[in-house]
Amino acid sequence: MKLNLPAAMLVLAGTILTGCAGGAYVVAAGPPPPRYGVMGYAPGPGFVWAEGFYDQRGSAWVWVPGAWRRPPRPGVMWVAPAWRQEGRAWRFHRGYWR
Repeated sequence: MKLNLPAAMLVLAGTILTGCAGGAYVVAAGPPPPRYGVMGYAPGPGFVWAEGFYDQRGSAWVWVPGAWRRPPRPGVMWVAPAWRQEGRAWRFHRGYWR
């Protein structure tokens, strides 16, 4: 079996730079600045706005636009997803209802 060294190095680098542990992605460089725009009106009473965020897909940053969401039960609030720098890496924390 012939080993393709550049491909093996790329896979190893991807494993080191990007991983998923407990729903949190880790990357070496942080996301671009967030985008801002018009969110419009809520589609109905009780909806809350969930901000957009950057997602890492392969080696590209992809903007996931914000959306109106209906809470699963009364009294909960949306905690937005966020990229946080932890040491020399950036970790993605998913959004959730609290």
